[in-house]
Amino acid sequence: MDSFGSVGLSTLRIAYLTSQYARASDTFLRDEVAEVRALGHDVFTFSVRAAPLGELVDENVARERANTEVILQVSPFSLVMAALVCAWRRPGRWWRALRESFSLGWPGWKGRLWPLFYLVEAAYLACRLEAHAVEHLHVHIAEGPGAVGMLASILSGVPYSLTIHGPSEFDIPLTLALDRKVGRAAFTVAVCEFGRSQLYRWTNPEDWDRIHIVHCGVGATFSNGPGEPVPTVSRLVFVGRLAEQKGPLVLIEAAALLARDGLEFELNLIGDGPLRSLMEGRIARHGLTDRVRISGWMTSDSIRRELLASRALVLPSFAEGLPVVLMEALALGRPAISTYVAGIPELVEPGSSGWLVPAGAVGPLAEAMRTALTLAPEDLDRMGQAGAHAVAERHDVRKEARRLVDLFEQARSRADVAR
Repeated sequence: MDSFGSVGLSTLRIAYLTSQYARASDTFLRDEVAEVRALGHDVFTFSVRAAPLGELVDENVARERANTEVILQVSPFSLVMAALVCAWRRPGRWWRALRESFSLGWPGWKGRLWPLFYLVEAAYLACRLEAHAVEHLHVHIAEGPGAVGMLASILSGVPYSLTIHGPSEFDIPLTLALDRKVGRAAFTVAVCEFGRSQLYRWTNPEDWDRIHIVHCGVGATFSNGPGEPVPTVSRLVFVGRLAEQKGPLVLIEAAALLARDGLEFELNLIGDGPLRSLMEGRIARHGLTDRVRISGWMTSDSIRRELLASRALVLPSFAEGLPVVLMEALALGRPAISTYVAGIPELVEPGSSGWLVPAGAVGPLAEAMRTALTLAPEDLDRMGQAGAHAVAERHDVRKEARRLVDLFEQARSRADVAR
């Protein structure tokens, strides 16, 4: 059972590592970093790869990207030199990290060699942690960044922790050596009860007491300011990556059903991704170009405006952790249509704050959309307010950042005792 109380230690020097930072789609992470800094701690951000230029949607994203060190933007010579320096200065740590890297491989020659690239990246990161006098490394995503973070921790002696969002980590936990990464971490964070249950499933029970829940939080863009009434216009909005797991093709099929029934509506899909061209073809084939549009990535302020101009958010995901966009929509007083997947039922309550349908089911999704498009605005307002109350209780970014900082401080105390 989670128990948090501020340890009350001095300023921490924390490094964050993830796969790509900063992007339009990682509002939750930027908000978390901002709140940890606001609590008086120094935060240095690292990214394995550079964020796509197409996601630099505003000054906040661009500023975070400019202040982030990207490991794979460093020259190969510098990466190799960092590895040699680590091997020469700390041979014992180097050999431990090398042995551990072999445990991260998977079948096939590429799978056996790839962890050696992680080790080289980790050596560079370890040098940078030392240069910044970092006391704790926090890693978002347990795939490549999780491997690099774990090895950098061995090389540098800096404790590390993980935030596991899912769903990808739960698709291939054995390939990712998830149990080893969790076992070596000072602590691991799940973002919902479902996520914690999956970590319990794939890790050693002896490590379960170091697995905690810290919810993703909703920042000021979505949580501040008076709510606006649900509009009468028949408009729904989708926000997310245009990829298989978000179910956007099913959404287009559901929209086609409503159009064939003669229902007038608008559907705005905010986001981009590998399915965009296929989706544009389906939209044209179903004759939906006057009803459905793809807007690409937007700023947080623009997404806020689009949510407020819509009757409900629709997110027909096949696989998730707990999507932050659901929290953002509910915080603005807009009900949500989503699926019985992962942590979503922990937030969206059918009949109270939205609708849940079976993932992949076109008919039930279309019926939920029809209800949201035709229900009286005052009924939608009541549903939105119920959702806003749930978000305020469980997804306040300030409260969740304090819980995370408590874990950082507890990890530092344990490391000090161990020394």
